Order: sequence, then C-alpha cells, then structure tokens
Amino acid sequence: MLQTFYPGEYLDSAYDIDYKALYGQGYRGIIFDIDNTLVPHGAPADKKARRLFERLKKLGYQCCLLSNNKEPRVRTFNQKIKAHYICNAKKPRVANYQKAMELMGTDTGSTFFVGDQIFTDVWGANLAGIRTFLVKPIDPKEEIQIILKRYPERLVLFFYKRYLRKKRKRG
Repeated sequence: MLQTFYPGEYLDSAYDIDYKALYGQGYRGIIFDIDNTLVPHGAPADKKARRLFERLKKLGYQCCLLSNNKEPRVRTFNQKIKAHYICNAKKPRVANYQKAMELMGTDTGSTFFVGDQIFTDVWGANLAGIRTFLVKPIDPKEEIQIILKRYPERLVLFFYKRYLRKKRKRG
C-alpha cells in the first residue's frame, strides 16, 4: 500500500543527481517541480538553477517544469531557464505528467521526475509510471498546507527506509 508513495531514489538535492549517467541509461526527459526542489519557495531561477539547465540542455535533455503554482510564478521562473512548463498542474493527477512527456517528445521509459513532496510529486509520477527522485526541501519555510503534509511524509519515509534496508539484506 505505502509503496505507491515510495520514490525510486531519495537524495539531498536535485543538484546531486548524476544526470550524465542517467542520460547514458537512455533517459532524455526530466520533469521538475520548482519550489523547494530547485529554489526556495517563490524564489526566481538563481545562478545554480540556470547553470543546471544549461548543463542539462548540453547533455541533450528536454526539460519540463510541472508546478501546481499559477502561471505568473511558473512563467517568471522559466524566463531564465527556458524549459517547457505546465502550471496549475493539479499534481498528483496523471494527465499533466503525460502532457509534459508529450511536450518533450519522451515516454515513461525515457523520462524521470524530480520533486520534494511525496503526496504530490512522487505519487503522481509513480501513478504515471515515471521513475522518481525525491529530494529534501531546500528551505524549511513553507506554506501551512505543505507543512501539514510533511508529518505524514515522515511516516512514509520511515517505512521507505525500512523497506530499503530489508531489500539490501535480501539482495
């Protein structure tokens, strides 16, 4: 039951992912959440984010921002990185994950998702059949509705880590 919420991998940061290795494995599209995944909530695309997207484009990736935020927030962030984007995504609904792959010309086998929330980002990507990377939130300052979701997320992460330990013992 809880495995529906488990990420494929859990890392400290979106900036720690080995994108070059994943490209070598055949991945060509990346769907990103924005807030607390790439920058603190509400922040513009900073130098670090701009450099990441430049590097990803040079590697040959197509990228798409998938955000539950409204158009002005997503458009403003995207002005500096120039990726595809979908706002008001209603994550975890699967339809916009599929639309993102359509925009990038990729499919479930060549796309992965990077986000900081289990019950929107990871769950939706898992339902869409996309590989997932959960990253730790960049900034602890969050809106109340997100703070409230972090408590049950801790429970899911507890069982996820236990699942990984058991898997390694068997492995």
